[in-house]
Amino acid sequence: DPWLGQQGTGRMAASDVAVGIIFLSQTVVGALGNSSLLLHYLVHHLIGFKVRHTDLMIQHMFVANLLALLCRGVPQTVAAFGVKDFLSDVGCKLLFYLHRVGRGVSIGSTCLLSVFQAMKISPENSSCSELKVKAPKYIGFSIYLSWILYLIVNIMIFSQMTGKRSNNNITIMKDFEYCSAVQPDKSLQSLYAALITFPDVLCVGLMLWASSSMVLILHRHKQRMQQLRKFSSPRSSPESRATKTILLL
Repeated sequence: DPWLGQQGTGRMAASDVAVGIIFLSQTVVGALGNSSLLLHYLVHHLIGFKVRHTDLMIQHMFVANLLALLCRGVPQTVAAFGVKDFLSDVGCKLLFYLHRVGRGVSIGSTCLLSVFQAMKISPENSSCSELKVKAPKYIGFSIYLSWILYLIVNIMIFSQMTGKRSNNNITIMKDFEYCSAVQPDKSLQSLYAALITFPDVLCVGLMLWASSSMVLILHRHKQRMQQLRKFSSPRSSPESRATKTILLL
């Protein structure tokens, strides 16, 4: 029935527009949020405010967030509005590569920030006491090492990604709407998955350890303060508020 066909096409177009608006709103809000926070830190630095050790990690995290957000959000928004073949081979390779690098550095920066904060609030007699003194010297090195690591690990994307218009003769493809990926054999696919997953799993594990350590340290400190002050107000205590923030993050 032609009328039913037109109705189906209209519903699909409306659905595509709705998805496009969702992608567009997420991209715009995320880009504005990260850009404003990055600008805030840069202005403070230029004015001459005291720079904390964690500021460098936070600034790199905002840059990585922007990179990952724009390289995935913008093409997804364009594709959702019905434009499919707008990227060449080079564009697909570069966008997916930069997205993976930005995503990885974002996770790595968050991990470094969590570990540094855990060492910073650790007691003087703990095993981290020596690292607490040395850690600020290696923050810059760790951040740049994270960039180098993810730039190298994700370089295999260049051999896998291809544009939609250049895959006519290749049958084993994975469709990303605006780009395609050549599916390697199972052995190479498993090796590549292990390579790109290991740094992320390591970072998430370190973040869980750091967060658990901070929650435990704050809990013990809160108990000592309650014994000294002889009162209990879990909602108003700074330890409780800090613990909620850590768990939320």
